[in-house]
Amino acid sequence: MDRLQRLFQPQSIAVVGGGAWCEQVILQCQKMGFAGAIHAVHPTKDDIAGVAPLRSVGDLPAPPDAVFIGVNRHATIDVVAQLAQMGAGGAVCFASGFREAAHEMADGDDLQTALLAAAGDMPVLGPNCYGFLNYLDGVALWPDQHGGDRVDSGVALVMQSSNVAINMTMQKRGLPVAFVATVGNQAQTGLSEIGKALLANPKVTALGLYVEGIDDLAAFVDLATAAQALGKPIVALKVGRSEQAQQAAVSHTASIAGSDGGADALLARLGIGRVTSLSALLETLKLLHVVGPLRSARIASLSCSGGEASLMADTALGTEVSFPPLNPAQKDVLRAALGPLVALSNPLDYHTFIWGDEDAMTTTYAAMMRDDIALGIVVLDFPRPDKCTSPDWDLALNAVCRAQARTGRPIAVLSSVVETMPEAVAQRLVGKGILPMCGMPEALEAISVAAGLGEESGSDPAVLIPPEMTAGRVLNEAASKAALAAYGVFIPQSRQAALKDLATVARDLTYPVVLKGEGIAHKTDAGAVAVGLPDEAALVDAARAMPTTRFLVEEMIADTVAELLVGVVRDPAHGYVLTLAAGGILTELLVDSVNMTVPVDRDQVRAGLSKLRVARVLQGYRGRPAANIDAIIDAVMAVQSYVMAEAPFEVEINPLLCGPTHAIAVDALITTGDPQ
Repeated sequence: MDRLQRLFQPQSIAVVGGGAWCEQVILQCQKMGFAGAIHAVHPTKDDIAGVAPLRSVGDLPAPPDAVFIGVNRHATIDVVAQLAQMGAGGAVCFASGFREAAHEMADGDDLQTALLAAAGDMPVLGPNCYGFLNYLDGVALWPDQHGGDRVDSGVALVMQSSNVAINMTMQKRGLPVAFVATVGNQAQTGLSEIGKALLANPKVTALGLYVEGIDDLAAFVDLATAAQALGKPIVALKVGRSEQAQQAAVSHTASIAGSDGGADALLARLGIGRVTSLSALLETLKLLHVVGPLRSARIASLSCSGGEASLMADTALGTEVSFPPLNPAQKDVLRAALGPLVALSNPLDYHTFIWGDEDAMTTTYAAMMRDDIALGIVVLDFPRPDKCTSPDWDLALNAVCRAQARTGRPIAVLSSVVETMPEAVAQRLVGKGILPMCGMPEALEAISVAAGLGEESGSDPAVLIPPEMTAGRVLNEAASKAALAAYGVFIPQSRQAALKDLATVARDLTYPVVLKGEGIAHKTDAGAVAVGLPDEAALVDAARAMPTTRFLVEEMIADTVAELLVGVVRDPAHGYVLTLAAGGILTELLVDSVNMTVPVDRDQVRAGLSKLRVARVLQGYRGRPAANIDAIIDAVMAVQSYVMAEAPFEVEINPLLCGPTHAIAVDALITTGDPQ
């Protein structure tokens, strides 16, 4: 049995403490119809929400499966120790003031250490945690009101914010929610372990995460692997930026990859959908619960308004959603059903000629659902139920149900805004196996994400987990390039020299040459780079004008098609993140990059390069020569080999000069890693 099963699916509950939050736990369990025993513990009170309290934890008749601890932080440790000793199933620690408050409370770190020692192997949620809601079994270790109802199956939500979790329970979108769990400061039991335990429940269909920071990279990878094995999708709303993401003083890579780029790369690698808002999170989970992952983002859209058809087309711009054109067979059926005055297209405005005609609407909806359509969308905004009636809308819903049954393809009912999808209608549709969606932007984002989850992935979900380390030495350009060259990166012929020896050592090179001042991070900005120097005189003059006395002189690389940045940064939350970007002085200006987690294979690098806007230049733009893509991939794989062997803190090549025959690193920077 999973170690969290007793806690999340308890047969008995105890509430320790006498505050209003403890009363709410009991009241909410009673309200949801919890069928097991409920015990209260308080040394002096005679009644807590209708339950006569026991005087101490030791008076409990048997070890409880789940306990809500609502006492102060010091007393919490004593209660946890007693519960662990008696063999309780687990506890929610409501109190704050532990490690999450170490900056404000000098003893916060010590108290958390004591809490972990007291708990031993007994699962503990929190501290600083609201607890959880189990809508399958009617369990509410939850010290507040909530908006959910009992369900037979549904999605699970794991949240790193208790307040966000409360808000999610208040949704009126028809999403069946099986569990809501909050994690507090994750002293012992983290988001990943909780998510894995909830997904294992056969009545849970998908998992939604609100993530401020990944608790443990190895555990998170294990969660994703378990979800894939179960065939249950995960969707995440990832917010926040790590301290590492702001360390961009030396390189561009850290600022490009950062926490957000690293999160994108990791979630994509693990097959976890990423959304941009809470509304999109709810809509995506609802789509996954009712329909499951989509095999594409090709949809058919129908409405009885040209305005709604235009809104759908415009809202889809910039997303993965597309509207395949109608074929002749579809047009024949639609023309017969709609008459000569309707322009036939996708999105389709079928006008109001057939409004109220259930048979004609069924024929129209079904005709749009050809084989390559992943999802049909009927845009339908309902009148307010408190002021209006909607018999004709019921006919439209009947037509949707009939068309879905006739075609065997999923059809959703989409309201333009949340307010025009009554909760009762949404719940009724879910009960019939019809997907209700609320709001065009979040619905189309949900379709894009669900389509990504439905794609076959050939990538290995394994992630290279960096060792614990701090930033070490910053190698200069010459040393950095030499280190990478040892693993197969091509670099120009070069020499290091002081000013007095510069002309002599440069005689081994072929002019024109490039001169760089050493010991300067951003050489171009500091005027420490001179290119195309034709002879010794020009070389010496350029050196004298630079703000340094140490130099690197190297041969110029001709026939450059494009400049790229290739970098790898150690992101403690997301692994080693590989960044490919437009390089040179335009890196920050173009903001053209892709991020992937290490390790990658050649096909993944090729696919990543194709996503860059500069890809058209690499492929040969307007008759210009194309870059040697295989040579670029060779360079990227060589950088990866260095990272996997040497475990640095950060590596950057900028630029990698890419030509028809070559990919040569003309500038590089390495920060080594010092083990902690």
